Amino acid sequence: METIKVYTFAYLPKVALAIAVLAIGFWLTKTVVALLDRRFERQGMDPTLRPFARSIISFGMKIAIVISAIGILGVETTSFIAILGAAGLAIGLALKDSLGNFAGGAMLLFFRPIKVGDYIEAQGVAGSVESIQMFHTILKTADNKTIIIPNGPLYNGSMTNYSTEENRRVDLVFGIGYGDDIDKARTIIGKLITEDARIFGDPAPAILVKELADSSVNFAVRVWAKGADYWGIYFDLTEKVKKAFDAQGVSIPFPQRDVHLIKD
Repeated sequence: METIKVYTFAYLPKVALAIAVLAIGFWLTKTVVALLDRRFERQGMDPTLRPFARSIISFGMKIAIVISAIGILGVETTSFIAILGAAGLAIGLALKDSLGNFAGGAMLLFFRPIKVGDYIEAQGVAGSVESIQMFHTILKTADNKTIIIPNGPLYNGSMTNYSTEENRRVDLVFGIGYGDDIDKARTIIGKLITEDARIFGDPAPAILVKELADSSVNFAVRVWAKGADYWGIYFDLTEKVKKAFDAQGVSIPFPQRDVHLIKD
């Protein structure tokens, strides 16, 4: 009991001080990172870089605070740092995938294949880039789901960025019956395209006979517009073509099967 009392009175103040340093240090880290983030925003820093910079600053400050708290407990910090370095090598080998994700994040920020706000498709998922962090990138889908992709596979794998170019081509397919007039159908589609101010005249829209399918003659319709208007044009033109075909007697066939019953 005497030994316990001696060690308690000897180390309790140090433990209390170390805990206080950790608590105050982590609170201070959070405050400093928030202040720096607001400063970055005022200075016009790229939104893509800000989450990564916040993560790096926060991680570095927390490591320094932990080392300071360990020093308060009486542990020799130089020896601890040497041990930490040796342990870091072993941990690095064990966590090579995490280090690969960190390197992937750095490469994403350096070469800038994507940025915050871009709509991308990668690793079998698609969504708008919400942030690029130290180890992963966060996407937000159109139906408000959050997708987290590790930076290593994201950078090293194939990726489609739909926001790189300002303009996009909208591809649609419309089918008419074999008994319908191809020229009449082309005229109807062309008129609807001309009436839509969002569709560019240059490059010129294309209305092509794509294929003679099993039950329909299919048109490939290709028009150019702003990327932001892509889905609006896609859905609007689909609806307008259906209504115009119905009004002017152009059929839109669907697969059918005739069944003949043979009696003995």
